[in-house]
Amino acid sequence: MQNRFSIGEMAAIHQTTIKTLRYYDQIDLFKPAIVAPDSGYRYYTTEQFEQLNTIQYLKQLGLSLKEIKAHLDKRDINHFKALLQEQQRLTEAKIQDLERVKHRFENRIADLDVAQKAHQLEVPFIKTLPERYAVKLTGVIHDEPEFELSLRQLQAAANLTPSIFIGGVGLSVAADQVLAHHYHNYNAVFIFVDHDDTSSQLRITIPAGRYVCCYYNGNHSDSDHVYDAMLLAFHSTAPK
Repeated sequence: MQNRFSIGEMAAIHQTTIKTLRYYDQIDLFKPAIVAPDSGYRYYTTEQFEQLNTIQYLKQLGLSLKEIKAHLDKRDINHFKALLQEQQRLTEAKIQDLERVKHRFENRIADLDVAQKAHQLEVPFIKTLPERYAVKLTGVIHDEPEFELSLRQLQAAANLTPSIFIGGVGLSVAADQVLAHHYHNYNAVFIFVDHDDTSSQLRITIPAGRYVCCYYNGNHSDSDHVYDAMLLAFHSTAPK
């Protein structure tokens, strides 16, 4: 067998593209071993197969082409080991991030399951809830546009990604306003988070305890009677 492979043959053998190999040649990362003196055609050899495999392997691990070139230029085992250890650290961090995202989806799906199984809407009930965490941005909110804007401002201020707060969003009303039956005087927007989602100064702790809850399906502007019922339930269960 003649130990010469054209760029097209090399690309096919290694499941890459001609464009990729030409770019590797251009940046001096991986160049053809043979240049035919009569035609100027460029060829690769079997001795280069392992080098291209190494490039593809390191690229798959997440190393940049600059890092790969530095390794190939040095051919130092300690440098290669350090590269792998750094990629291992980054991979473990990604796994932890994905585990947190998975946990959030599980919680959100569980919340939706509970909501779907709720047989009674607009009927207050008492529920014991564990300690929870949220990030909160204080400010008067009058309508839907202001809510959406405040939510994006909170997201940016707390450095949160959208996957963190899928579904876990709400508005708060000051206690004196609730007692005065002014249920739509919102004074803050909040996003529920896990304990280690953020170290932002906007993070608050919602203590564990017994809470008056209610399922409601409708517009906020039409919910006064629901708040009235919840307030009544609160007064009836509050310590005398």
